[in-house]
Amino acid sequence: MKIIIVGCGKVGMTLIKQLSREKHDITVIDARNEAISEATNTYDCMGVVGNGASYSVQKEAGVEQSDLLIAVTGSDELNLLCCLIAKKAGNTSTIARVRNPVYSKEIDYIKEELGLSMVINPEYASATEIARILRFPSADKIDTFAHGRVEILNFVIGEDSPLKNMTLIDVSKKYKCDVLICFVERGDEAFIPNGPFILRENDRVSFVATPRNAKEFFEKIGVDTHQVKNTMIVGGGMIAYYLGMQLRNMGIVVKIIDSDRARCEELSELLPKACIINGDATNKDVLMEEGIESCESFIALTGIDEANLFLSMYAKSVSKAKKIITKINRISFDDMISTFQAGSIIAPKNITSDYILQHVRVMQNSIGSNVETLYKLMDGKVEALEFLIRDESEITGKPLMEVKLKKNVLIGCINRGGAVIIPNGQSTIQVGDTVIVVTTHTGLGDIKDILAD
Repeated sequence: MKIIIVGCGKVGMTLIKQLSREKHDITVIDARNEAISEATNTYDCMGVVGNGASYSVQKEAGVEQSDLLIAVTGSDELNLLCCLIAKKAGNTSTIARVRNPVYSKEIDYIKEELGLSMVINPEYASATEIARILRFPSADKIDTFAHGRVEILNFVIGEDSPLKNMTLIDVSKKYKCDVLICFVERGDEAFIPNGPFILRENDRVSFVATPRNAKEFFEKIGVDTHQVKNTMIVGGGMIAYYLGMQLRNMGIVVKIIDSDRARCEELSELLPKACIINGDATNKDVLMEEGIESCESFIALTGIDEANLFLSMYAKSVSKAKKIITKINRISFDDMISTFQAGSIIAPKNITSDYILQHVRVMQNSIGSNVETLYKLMDGKVEALEFLIRDESEITGKPLMEVKLKKNVLIGCINRGGAVIIPNGQSTIQVGDTVIVVTTHTGLGDIKDILAD
């Protein structure tokens, strides 16, 4: 596909990286010459220096022949204007990043009136992911499929875990839970495991299950499954605002600390049920005074990655928190974050990229099966996809044991009319099902892509 990306910030560069990996024809627009140079020198893409809302600049970038324009500049209004011009100039599909809470209640109206294919709010999406984790703090990460009926949960096997040194066959026999371990991360290696695979200490394990079965599995292996009762959030930006709203609705007591007095006053009006503290959280005395030692969860959401990392590591050393969550924005930190004890990592740029890539896959293939949901794991080396089966094919109507799949492909779950099936060799895929696939093969666009050649 021919795709234009307006804006070469953190989200824009992440999109360029992912979409160029998938061999799309990428052209980027940015007013900063140095940003265009960095993008074109690093990735396989073309660059145009200029205002993305200018018709002449979009025309130079090839908007009339493009399939999709994605506007992810730092201005919501500029993003919407870019999409409006692209729609008129090239009748292309458009995606806009819109972050301002003022627009959040009007998104459906804006999307319909401007003819946008998609509107993405990274801060709201990040807050939603954090809220999911706090509901189930034993998991490092939770990705949802089938409208919340199915989840992929990620956790680390600790020194005292009963799963350590067990094969997957033994895990299934001993615990008899309707879950499927679908992916194991061990150091820099990614495994789609089979029955004899042995789990080791420090493995990062992902499994597919319904929320109820996931809870049962965690309880059987001795892991706490209770939602946190309170949280301390450092940083009062837009993620903190959206998160505060969601957590209060979940019955979680919220305390937000921010050094900007004006922002604290604003949050006090927006979140009247939350406790808003004006203070410098990099001062440990402030954190101690506000009860960091007794908080059940700690979330570092400042605009400085280094500060977030140090705050989370300090919280881990002095508190009894069940869950610590750290926001990271800088792309250059991706490869070294795992060396820090900073709990669950939230990267808004990656969350945004996953949503947009999902939409691109849908555009690519509207016949046979659609990609309904897409998550990238282990820096994009592994993908978890949900396909909607629209038509009969080589993979439908026959037992899975008779279907020849590519290596490193696992069918993790079948959702049939709301009934969740953890498949075995006798299971079949039918038209109308949604199917969750976990694989190290990236760029799949159709369910038939999982078949061996």
